[in-house]
Amino acid sequence: MRGETATLIKIGAVYSALGEQQKALEYYNQSLPLFRAVGDRRGEGTIFIRIGQVYSELGKKQKALEYYSQSLSLLQAVGDRQGEAYTLNNIAAVYSELGEKQKALKYYTQSLPLLQELKARIYEATILTTIGLVYSELGEKQKALEYYTRSLSLSRTVRSIEQENIALNNIAAVYSELGEKQKALEYYTHSLLLSRLIMNSEQEALALFNMASVKRSLGNLTEALNDIEVSIKIIENLRTKIISQKLRTSYFATLQDYYEFYIDLLMQLHKTNPNSGYDVKASEARKRVSNF
Repeated sequence: MRGETATLIKIGAVYSALGEQQKALEYYNQSLPLFRAVGDRRGEGTIFIRIGQVYSELGKKQKALEYYSQSLSLLQAVGDRQGEAYTLNNIAAVYSELGEKQKALKYYTQSLPLLQELKARIYEATILTTIGLVYSELGEKQKALEYYTRSLSLSRTVRSIEQENIALNNIAAVYSELGEKQKALEYYTHSLLLSRLIMNSEQEALALFNMASVKRSLGNLTEALNDIEVSIKIIENLRTKIISQKLRTSYFATLQDYYEFYIDLLMQLHKTNPNSGYDVKASEARKRVSNF
């Protein structure tokens, strides 16, 4: 029976990864009576998480919450602290997607002491960042900074450069929104250096794009132009290496945002330097976008 349940779950997971969520549900639901037959409440709670995730993917958020709630009760009853923390975060994510930010905060903050107890420090750093994002969306920028800074400190302690990079970008974004542009540039520059250190081209392009935006707001148009041109070159290079059409479409959307900024910046430069050919470069950029 253990082998059968494990196989059913794996098949369900494959279907879920392929985007065939109804098929995934079919196999997950087949495993439930097997867990119940042997009284495996932890296994049953874990399947409820998977079913909740499928319903969330299908956009059925209330249905997802029902299954997460059942999972939470079961996992708390058997003392599965890791599963409990994971479920709390899933519930929080659904509430956040539903726009119920205060409820999301309630569940995220409930998971933190569990993660600390489990010494799941990288996951804790991730949740600290997520809480910061929720506070930022609520307009509580100082509170967001508090959580981003905690995430940054913890990321450095556990030497998670990827998580450190995310925290740096988020801190920079808040400082930029608060009008503290030089501070924002400091954090974006640090993010850029880290991205190059770990050879994360996507993060490098993002850091350059963000730096260009800040520099433009400060009136440093030429420096902004240099940053956005390097950023676009990186993104275009990445796009040529993507096989998945879905991912190529995602990169196309990113490129459009970058090019819109680039073209606007070129036309702004053209107004101040009408004989420097910036309008020609803008026209070439428009043609390139139309050919994507």
